[in-house]
Amino acid sequence: MATMKQMRLLPLHLLYLGLSLADDQFVYSGFAGTNLTLDGVAGVTADGMLELTNGTLQRKGHAFYSAPLRFRNDTTFRSFSASFVFGILSDHVDLSAHGMAFVVAAGLDFSAALPSGYLGLLNVQSNGNASNRLVAVELDTMQNDEFGDINDNHVGIDVNSLRSLQSYYAGYYDDGSNGDFRNLTLISGEAMQVWVEYDGEAAQMNVTVAPLNVAKPTRPLVSARYDLSKVLTDVAYVGFSAATGGTLRSRHYVLGWSFGLNRPAPAIDINKLPRLPRVGSKDRSRALTIALTIATAAFLLTGAAAIFVLVRRHRRYAELLEDWEVEFGPHRFSYKDLFRATEGFKSNHLLGIGGFGRVYKGVLPLSKSEIAVKRVSHDSKQGMKEFIAEVVSLGRLQHRNLVQLLGYCRRKGELLLVYENMSNGSLDKYLHANDCLLDWTKRFRIIKGIASGLVYLHHEWEKVVIHRDIKASNVLLDNEMNGRLGDFGLARLYDHGSGSDSDSEPQTTHVVGTIGYIAPELGRNGKASPRTDIFAFGVFMLEVTCGQRPISHERTDDQALLINWVLHHWQNGSLLDTVDVRLQGSYDENEASLVL
Repeated sequence: MATMKQMRLLPLHLLYLGLSLADDQFVYSGFAGTNLTLDGVAGVTADGMLELTNGTLQRKGHAFYSAPLRFRNDTTFRSFSASFVFGILSDHVDLSAHGMAFVVAAGLDFSAALPSGYLGLLNVQSNGNASNRLVAVELDTMQNDEFGDINDNHVGIDVNSLRSLQSYYAGYYDDGSNGDFRNLTLISGEAMQVWVEYDGEAAQMNVTVAPLNVAKPTRPLVSARYDLSKVLTDVAYVGFSAATGGTLRSRHYVLGWSFGLNRPAPAIDINKLPRLPRVGSKDRSRALTIALTIATAAFLLTGAAAIFVLVRRHRRYAELLEDWEVEFGPHRFSYKDLFRATEGFKSNHLLGIGGFGRVYKGVLPLSKSEIAVKRVSHDSKQGMKEFIAEVVSLGRLQHRNLVQLLGYCRRKGELLLVYENMSNGSLDKYLHANDCLLDWTKRFRIIKGIASGLVYLHHEWEKVVIHRDIKASNVLLDNEMNGRLGDFGLARLYDHGSGSDSDSEPQTTHVVGTIGYIAPELGRNGKASPRTDIFAFGVFMLEVTCGQRPISHERTDDQALLINWVLHHWQNGSLLDTVDVRLQGSYDENEASLVL
């Protein structure tokens, strides 16, 4: 497939690795010189570690054995066994980053898969589909309620879905202590070994985990019965997948790996494994913090001039932080990082100005990730905790047609919402600028993409999300010109099952949105609902198709609204006359009629 790349190095290293050339087994005690199929950010380090992710945000990586293996012998599905040594490193030892998985899959096309909680394997639409044809053992370090995760440190067995058949807290049963359960922390930065065994006759999979240099425990950690002959075809690929999220930097490594069909996986030579990079300990960080504090205090005593400079700097980076915000820590950005990312919110970083704030482009200092920062005035303390909770909740939205909301920062009288940046800017400049004409194919694809995103917000996520400000300037275009709905600063959540007349449905104290996109009933009763979003989406479709703004001062009073103007042409049988004249008739009439 086009997205995969072959990494072929000198076969001389195979002797050092002890790799068997038999078709039904292999072993890697380190990965220098191996021939693996890699994609995404995956690679092999100079010292022979298989690095699935490299610490960059919102990325995925895959590594698979280069050849497919035959899992079916005539009518019998073969047993198999795998063992691997892994390590997960996070910049914050007490905070979870996303995890990784051992995978057996019918194919290698993961181009549509999402990072973060989807582990680079599936996406919103494909999750749970039998057509996925994959089995995975997840080492999950983030709790996702939509997948029914038991906690943020567990091992699970997945079939075609990230909702595990069976899962259990990460750990092992210690044979040397009467089988007592010992907890393990997957993001500890320590190497651990995993054994995966599938009995084809009994149709049962067992997964066992232990620290490195601890013999395989007798009792498996988690087991599940499932006939994999109904999932996998004659041949399948074996390998690994890992992904990162939008706030915490993490790295996923495999140090050694072995596999066997109808036989135990060969033993990995622990003595030949590369060593994981070391992670600074919490005690060392605390000592460093104390030392820096003492040094800073000494520096402050050198003179009033230094004090003056530091006070000014403190005011520049000052932000509000209350006790209740601790639980949202991973989703909160420091103002200092955002200030530096945007070079002090300079005008040359300004992406646009909306009714609720200015948006700036920036690059985070450490991760080098491109972001968009929206500065929103917010003087009221009332409801602030609930608002921040909703912002953090919206950060868990995962859809290819939604701009990822990464987190927030709070200062006195101001909120800063942090999004992933879209390289091609907003759609409105392509619709209403003479030098950026979009052809019909791109316009129709953008319309369908935003429709898919709205279905996810209204029906497919764990809560109903009302966007409340759908318009062309809030639709951003990625590097492939796909439309992605952004600016969730006004969005509100409520539970599924709240009807349009229910008292539990959120009601605004004043109408929010943009003139021309606001549904008539919203102006009368102030009650936002999925239907008011759909009205705005309808206006958006007309704007994209006609190439005209929702309100025009060039048309007569009764047709100043784009809706009325299109309705007039529809009643007169001239509906297609409303299609953007700049397209010069180059469009699909059936598609345009469907949209209009």
